[in-house]
Amino acid sequence: MKQNGSVPTTILKPFTSITPDRKLLTALLAPLLLAFIAVTAQANLFEYQAALNGPSESPPNASPGTGFAYVNYDDAAHTLQVEFTFSGLTGPTTASHIHAPTASPGTGTAGVATTTPYFAGFPLGVTSGSYSNTLDLTSSSSYNPSYITANGGTTAGAESALASALAADKAYLNIHTQTFPGGEIRGFLVPIPEPSSAALLGLGACAWIARRRKAA
Repeated sequence: MKQNGSVPTTILKPFTSITPDRKLLTALLAPLLLAFIAVTAQANLFEYQAALNGPSESPPNASPGTGFAYVNYDDAAHTLQVEFTFSGLTGPTTASHIHAPTASPGTGTAGVATTTPYFAGFPLGVTSGSYSNTLDLTSSSSYNPSYITANGGTTAGAESALASALAADKAYLNIHTQTFPGGEIRGFLVPIPEPSSAALLGLGACAWIARRRKAA
């Protein structure tokens, strides 16, 4: 209050805009940033998956068999982790491989790229089962010998070719049986969406909220 003669006057403080709640923003952003950092630190890991079935074979068949595969390629460790399950096959298993590269993405056939006559430890003579193994891509035993020959005669060339085929949707995992020697169920390996996309969307949403609160 200020006295100006006998008339009191009031000094008003200038209006200040509402600022974002920093504690709230920190609580929202911290886990998203940590997730983003974790994904970035694993940037050398390329993850693929495939649904295995008869209609995906070439030519297609009516097998009731199904399966699902995960394949993880680590370009720093030079390894290929292969995991899959299968069931309902009409005949006992005889082999399983990754074939690459097809002429076009997601269709066609190709020669065997990985270990022959089948993955080491793959369960033979069964109609259902599971498999898990990690291939050392610096070792010639992880490939079909003809695949190495076709790609410069070195395991480095074979690894590069296989990585390119996976990235281009030109590689598929095939399970062969006595009923279908050429393959009873197969599926093309496609990339698994990265969680970093969700993290970036979350960061964008938080930034938008902050702008709205500041403008309010």
